[in-house]
Amino acid sequence: MSLLALAAAQLDEQTEELSVAELYAADPALWAREKLGEHLWSAQVAISESVRDHRQTAVQSCHGVGKSFMASRLTAWWLDTHPPGEARVVTTAPTGDQVKAILWSEINGAFAKAQARGRPFLGRINETDWKLDKRLIAFGRKPSDYNPHAFQGIHAKYVLVILDEACGINQQFWTAAKAIATGEHCRILAIGNPDDPGSQFARVCANDRWNTIRISAFDTPNFTGEAVPNDLLEMLVSQAYVEDMADEFGEESPTYISKVTGEFPSDSEDGVVRLSKVRACCRERQTPWRPEQLTRVELGVDLGAGGDETCIRERRGPVVGREWKFREKDPVKTVARILEAIRESQAEAVKVDVIGIGWGIVGSLREKRTQGLHAAQIVGVNVAEASSEPGRFKNLRSQIWWEIGRKLSEDLVWDMSGLEEADRERLVSQLTAPKYSVDSAGRTVVEPKAETRKRIGRSPDNADALLLAFYRPPQPVRKRVALRSVNPR
Repeated sequence: MSLLALAAAQLDEQTEELSVAELYAADPALWAREKLGEHLWSAQVAISESVRDHRQTAVQSCHGVGKSFMASRLTAWWLDTHPPGEARVVTTAPTGDQVKAILWSEINGAFAKAQARGRPFLGRINETDWKLDKRLIAFGRKPSDYNPHAFQGIHAKYVLVILDEACGINQQFWTAAKAIATGEHCRILAIGNPDDPGSQFARVCANDRWNTIRISAFDTPNFTGEAVPNDLLEMLVSQAYVEDMADEFGEESPTYISKVTGEFPSDSEDGVVRLSKVRACCRERQTPWRPEQLTRVELGVDLGAGGDETCIRERRGPVVGREWKFREKDPVKTVARILEAIRESQAEAVKVDVIGIGWGIVGSLREKRTQGLHAAQIVGVNVAEASSEPGRFKNLRSQIWWEIGRKLSEDLVWDMSGLEEADRERLVSQLTAPKYSVDSAGRTVVEPKAETRKRIGRSPDNADALLLAFYRPPQPVRKRVALRSVNPR
């Protein structure tokens, strides 16, 4: 072959490679299919094309649609379809586990799949870093691990910033993300479950400078009948999940609204506890608690009646701790279960709802203390009795829900960040369920528990136990007796 023919062949080959790269950059779904052998369903295609076309994309999505999967594929697509060394991807999520075990586990999976298919990506990868030679081209960190000044020093022609589980990302990081995605070819993708109406993510989704995509469970292939491979269908949100969420939380609950319909629930005007404030109490703290702040352990006990669950909730200082729950009609066995919780937690005080069988349970627990079986102070609480501030609250229940439920959440006193998701969601739904009104005397009146149960189809026992755990009964006022001088005769 002549030199001229060889040069022409090489030029044709380079042109073909260039055209393929341009085609993949223009069509992320084609790239996923040919590079990884994967099918993107319609909403995933819409997300990828939005990142391609818009500088800022916000995706508010229900559970089970492949949010982190999509973020991982866009990470790989971005680096694979832009000139080597000119592209960067920065990812974050609220916690280290969300970064490492979820998002970057998916990114590592994409890297391994491309390699197994004989179409490897450039560079090498570890748990949360992707390097090209010695240059870090993609990495994942939780927000507290970033040095804001170093973060703002990241610059490249093509920068993609991914905020996974975006509701939990604090304001400082949103500002930092915008600081590095300043160029014409830079992009920001914020994706997550819309569970906090007070978050920066909620404000972003309502901002017309962001291209916002909402995904409901009812938009997914298991509901629409969209043709997708069976293995993908099995990974997506199912009708059984939606039915379970409706049964457990109710279709009007904030948990159902966010995790099924993909919408931001609002703060109810007549709700005692505001959803946005409770969600703020669920965020991971940037500064850990000091050991001495967690030394006081108290339990709240909401006793089940008529077959309802008995709920015991622990607090360690400001931290909302473990839950014990059971159904037991035998008072003796109920006392035994509460004793187990006292011993496990080493609680100093236990506050028990005394309505119904409560007085008998309190009496038995006090007797057990005199027998040396535990050392906790046992406090009986009758929420139906008069408030210590009768001019402000109709009864003690109203006072507890307002001064503990509303005020402590408003002041971000609670720390619910360590709870398992299922426990946290159940607690959030119950805390935000009760409503209040103001009577003719101007007093705050929280609806009776029976009304809440009738309205939402379930009893807020877990929330009542939590409020009892944080309740501090007023100390009895000691009467001062004036001493009279005696004039002896």
